Amino acid sequence: MNTEDEFEEELPPSKSQEKRDCDAQKKLGDELVKLKQEELNSMSLPDTLLEALHEARRIQSRSGLKRQRQYIGKIMRQIDSDEIKKQLEQIRHKHDTNTAQFRKIEQWRDRLLLDDKTALSEIIDTHPEIDRQHINQLIRQAKRELQQEKPPASARKLFKYLRDLNE
Repeated sequence: MNTEDEFEEELPPSKSQEKRDCDAQKKLGDELVKLKQEELNSMSLPDTLLEALHEARRIQSRSGLKRQRQYIGKIMRQIDSDEIKKQLEQIRHKHDTNTAQFRKIEQWRDRLLLDDKTALSEIIDTHPEIDRQHINQLIRQAKRELQQEKPPASARKLFKYLRDLNE
């Protein structure tokens, strides 16, 4: 006495589902190809997959790259891709965190250049070890460059100083 649900669970996946799974594995492989070398090295990947990814980066021919991507997809189907997805998600999250910090530092710099006194007090509260004389000097120089319509060298230095403080 099998119910309908139990009967469906015993069936193998449909051909369409298998194709969707293969496409998903290929897309995951494409994302791996696009990663930087140090990001790839930080992941725990099988040697065959690493070799295939390195080879894909070397290939210039469009058709050759397409074949290599197919091969990477084949390798991906043979291994457990859930762990690779988790590692890839961690790398993406790191990028998102870096972008958020970058924007925060940009906002602080822009607020400092607009004479926002609360911005400087926020930075001092967050980083009490700050060299106040140096940051005030950078702010004055950046404002002067802005008024004289010169390239923003001091604004860049101010940004770099704030970034170094955050690290």
